[in-house]
Amino acid sequence: MPAAPATEPYDLIVIGGGVNGAGVARDAAGRGAKVLLLEKGDLASGTSSKSTKLVHGGLRYLEYYEFALVREALGERETLWSIAPHIIYPMRFVLPVTSRMRPRWMLRAGLFLYDHIGGKGSLRKTRSINLRKHRAGDALERQYRHGFEYSDGWVDDARLVVLNALDAAERGAEIRIRTPVTAARREGEFWQVQAGEESFTARALVNAAGPGADDVARMVGESPAYGIRRVRGSHIVVPRLFDHDLAYILQQPDTRICFAIPWEEDYTLVGTTDADHAGSLDDVEASEEEIRYLCDAVNRYFQRDVTPADVVHTYAGVRALVDDGSGRPEAASRGYELSLSDAGRGAPVLGIYGGKITSYRHVAQDAVDRLSPHIPALRGKPWTARVPLPGGDFDKQAQPFLFEVLHQDYAFLSWADVVRIGRAYGTRAVDWLGDAKGWDDLGRSFGSGLTEAEVVYLRDREWAQTAEDILWRRTKLGLHMSEAEQAGLKEFMGK
Repeated sequence: MPAAPATEPYDLIVIGGGVNGAGVARDAAGRGAKVLLLEKGDLASGTSSKSTKLVHGGLRYLEYYEFALVREALGERETLWSIAPHIIYPMRFVLPVTSRMRPRWMLRAGLFLYDHIGGKGSLRKTRSINLRKHRAGDALERQYRHGFEYSDGWVDDARLVVLNALDAAERGAEIRIRTPVTAARREGEFWQVQAGEESFTARALVNAAGPGADDVARMVGESPAYGIRRVRGSHIVVPRLFDHDLAYILQQPDTRICFAIPWEEDYTLVGTTDADHAGSLDDVEASEEEIRYLCDAVNRYFQRDVTPADVVHTYAGVRALVDDGSGRPEAASRGYELSLSDAGRGAPVLGIYGGKITSYRHVAQDAVDRLSPHIPALRGKPWTARVPLPGGDFDKQAQPFLFEVLHQDYAFLSWADVVRIGRAYGTRAVDWLGDAKGWDDLGRSFGSGLTEAEVVYLRDREWAQTAEDILWRRTKLGLHMSEAEQAGLKEFMGK
């Protein structure tokens, strides 16, 4: 057996800086392991920032009899709201009833099950509504008379990843972005991992590469334990379609559903599609056909029609679904599978296949539990369900109170600024707002409330290296800033 490395090896190297990878790094670091996370791009630069921004049980999965998946996800919805009440908060959804699609009794039965299958929760239950009298009906075509209103959760998906990485780092993990892994090989009880010009040693690997998990498996000399079905989900952003804080879930003639969600005050986010993706994972974009499909989905319901010309922004991500042989992409399971290599072959590697953002914490806990017999340093017990993510150390019902405190302490901020900052940073907002008494105390202004103080914090504490990292992942201010303002930030980051 080869001798142990001269320098102390990592207990665990995690390949992939999406939500699953960051979740594993956080969990393992908190249990005492020496962890290194390697990500080829920015944190959450792939699928984990390209979701529909929902923490939900998956109402439509009941139609495919995925009862265990829905039960688990609804439980996690409650847990995640408790540990990250700044970036996760409840949202009410309106489901219009139409005679041309699922009958009213079926929807009511499904929503009753959705309210109760996850156990006793904190969110408001479903109720029937008259769309002719309800505020949600004002924006809809007059043909829609009846509907249901139910609860689910909203999440800032990219910040969820960053906050997991930040907590991991504060517990001793090392986070390396823009560090692609190019080779990995076993040497007895250790892995030798090559990333750029550097070489790292670890007792175990975690393959958390999402839609690229099968490629990473082959790179490390393993046969993929499960087939990966790469399914593209595309979204469009259009000017605000309605003047309230409710979201809509819209049935489509092909049995799919789409969401229309209030986003960034001035916009409505519409998604998603389900299309098998055969192209590169580095250049994923919404197709013209998908953009048209989402416009049509809106136009079936809302009085205000939209066309592709009205779309101000699009994004698309590739989901890594376990290939269960389903004929239609939307029918493929959103469950996950873990594969741990035979320990008799030397240093272990654990692969994560499938999953959804709502279940990431449970996936990470399961992964670390399975590795713990092979890594002596993983001496701790599961803990991530109880400990808040950075900035989330306040009661989950107290988000409005947090906003009021921020507004009182920083009176120069508008209410819109307070809400944006409070939702992004929670109690950590004071880490960069400091003792500021006015905008001038925060340094250079880049526009739309983005200041030098915030940019420096994101660069120095949250691994932001480019203007894109800040404008589209750490914040969503790219939707609000002019080209000239964005160019000014790009120049600043370049220095």
